[in-house]
Amino acid sequence: MKKNIASARIDIESSALLKELNDSLPFDKELFREDITGSLAHAKMLTKQGIISQDDWKLIEQGLNELLEEIGQGSVELNGGDEDIHMAIERLLTAKIGDAAKRVHTARSRNDQVATDFRLYVLHNNQEIARLLVELIKSFLSIASKNRDTLLPGMTHLQHAQPINFAYHMLAYASMFKRDFERFISSYKRNNISPLGCAALAGTPHPIDREQTTAELGFKEPSLNCLDTVSDRDFALEILFNISTMMMHISRLSEELILWSTSEFKFVTLSDKHATGSSIMPQKKNPDIPELLRGKTGRVNGNLVSLLTVMKGLPLAYNKDTQEDKEGVFDSVKTAKLSLMVLKEMLDEMKVNKENMENACKKGHLSATDLADYMVKNLNMPFRDAYHLVGNIVNEAEKMNKDISELTFEELHAIDPRFKEDAIEVLNIENSMNARKSYGGTSKESTQKQIEILNSWLESL
Repeated sequence: MKKNIASARIDIESSALLKELNDSLPFDKELFREDITGSLAHAKMLTKQGIISQDDWKLIEQGLNELLEEIGQGSVELNGGDEDIHMAIERLLTAKIGDAAKRVHTARSRNDQVATDFRLYVLHNNQEIARLLVELIKSFLSIASKNRDTLLPGMTHLQHAQPINFAYHMLAYASMFKRDFERFISSYKRNNISPLGCAALAGTPHPIDREQTTAELGFKEPSLNCLDTVSDRDFALEILFNISTMMMHISRLSEELILWSTSEFKFVTLSDKHATGSSIMPQKKNPDIPELLRGKTGRVNGNLVSLLTVMKGLPLAYNKDTQEDKEGVFDSVKTAKLSLMVLKEMLDEMKVNKENMENACKKGHLSATDLADYMVKNLNMPFRDAYHLVGNIVNEAEKMNKDISELTFEELHAIDPRFKEDAIEVLNIENSMNARKSYGGTSKESTQKQIEILNSWLESL
């Protein structure tokens, strides 16, 4: 019987069902670039250390680079009977260059090999997702710069609360996605550590140079403890958590865009490019993109919980359970990148219906708090007393079928003669918005400052 390339002791052929359960090539072939890159760095180091010859290195280098090109172009397919991407590359290299290929795995295990491949993939995508987040933040700043004067009802409990401007609302999302960016970058820095050279779990007796492979692969430093390293998937959990948090933010925005594009709100109009119709109702224009993005959030959350559950009971060091680490990460990374790109495209072409937003501010008594603040400042009234008095004024306005911002001085004075004519000014919706000049507030002046701060941050990257 022909021995499996990675099974020296097993003397009978594996069960077909075991093969189906065990083989990971159908999904881990995604890592072929990282696997070949890692093998090149490892073989180069082995050559420098005198563990393999220069002649073998030349064959290995040429063969691996040819495979990198051939697999990338699709001229070599990774769909054979190999157990995983590592064995597939080794088999293909052996067929191409002969016995020299069998030396590449010296001082290396699939345990540190897969940890290196997967970490390289995750680190690269931390940076790629961070880059896409920067582009999305630029879109929010572009919308904000055009809408500092666009009034919008600020809400709590989805009820009208206080007047803000639409720029301010967009900057809230810019701030969320800035935190997401910082999480991905922080994860990149924290996890930029090389597993290569840890072998199975305890290092190797061969005189390897882990500093060399670390530098070759662009890692900051080699990992400290090999027992931890080969079973560590914190870096994968981190990118899944970061993606889940980012998608939660996308989902919150999506929910608002869905509401804002309804006939009841009409705050925004999405481009026809980013909507679909109904198979039965000819008038329909459905906000499919934000609905799909909202739905994808559940998918990536599931991937995070899945890997957390896999890892929770594993003893040191490597266990085959860890094979379940990749599919969820691949899926979440793909979902995250597509979501960021389509969201940016949709926002860039979204129309803001300023008049409808401003008309909505005339409902819900948005300037009620301003009147209470006026009474504290001008009538020397304790805030809680002012709060209750304004509640009574709102009730009177309701009886008149008016918003509090529409009350005349005469109507206000009739309710409480202590009011002076300047009280009407604080009930003006735009005045109310612009009165909130405290740092981080919604005034036009404060909003502009936030835009400038975020633009300066972008320029510093």
